[in-house]
Amino acid sequence: MKKLLAAVAVFSVISPARAQTGQALDPLATRPGWEVGGQIAQYHYEEPNFAKLTGFRGGFVGAYTFMWPNHMFLRIDGRESYGALEYQGSGTKDSVPDLILEARGVAGMDFRAGSISLSPYLGLGYRYLYDDLRGYSSTGAAGYRRYSNYLYVPVGLTMRFDLGSHWVFAPNAEVDIFIQGKQKSLLSDANLGFNDVTNTQKHGSGYRAYLMLENGHLAFGPWIHYWNIKDSDLQPIGGGQVGLEPENWTREIGFELRYRF
Repeated sequence: MKKLLAAVAVFSVISPARAQTGQALDPLATRPGWEVGGQIAQYHYEEPNFAKLTGFRGGFVGAYTFMWPNHMFLRIDGRESYGALEYQGSGTKDSVPDLILEARGVAGMDFRAGSISLSPYLGLGYRYLYDDLRGYSSTGAAGYRRYSNYLYVPVGLTMRFDLGSHWVFAPNAEVDIFIQGKQKSLLSDANLGFNDVTNTQKHGSGYRAYLMLENGHLAFGPWIHYWNIKDSDLQPIGGGQVGLEPENWTREIGFELRYRF
């Protein structure tokens, strides 16, 4: 992540968007430059009929957008989100540490139609999740650490509507085309004689949507992220047994506030 931020900082110096310094920005156009902000969310992860993790989480977001005179843009963004969640499955367990890191790059173009603008885009995204279930649940079941990695292609559209008095309504809809997932489970944490295992996920899908309001330097509004991932492959875990990462779904519903430089 440090290398990514350093690269963005270097490119921001030479970006063609800098040519717009001192010029009035079109409120219906994709805004060049930096954005930073925070978010809160209600989180729900579930493996149907087996286990779930739920709770509230908070985090930070950041982005840099390059803008060219032909209305094309390149946007690099990331987020970090953390929650102390409640586990329900083989018993219950509170305050489970859960971390999400996400990095994305998308390219697109602005199209203007009167008081409305359309900004379709396409890109590449990476999502990392870590949760730590080590210890024992209310029934004495032993837990372990899990590392989740998703690679996906975001395909989306941002629309902007002029509401007057410098206010803009900017809804966004996106489909996330799942490429592959890797799930590493440290089963050795549970001391049951099983080996650590890495499973591959090949089938799944996701979507996200935002309902943002923009005014000058500020942008804020509610959002939703959703993933549905199918069963992984089977991998040996020792003792003649095999393990898989079962079908699961994740839903985050939150609110975000950004300051745009």
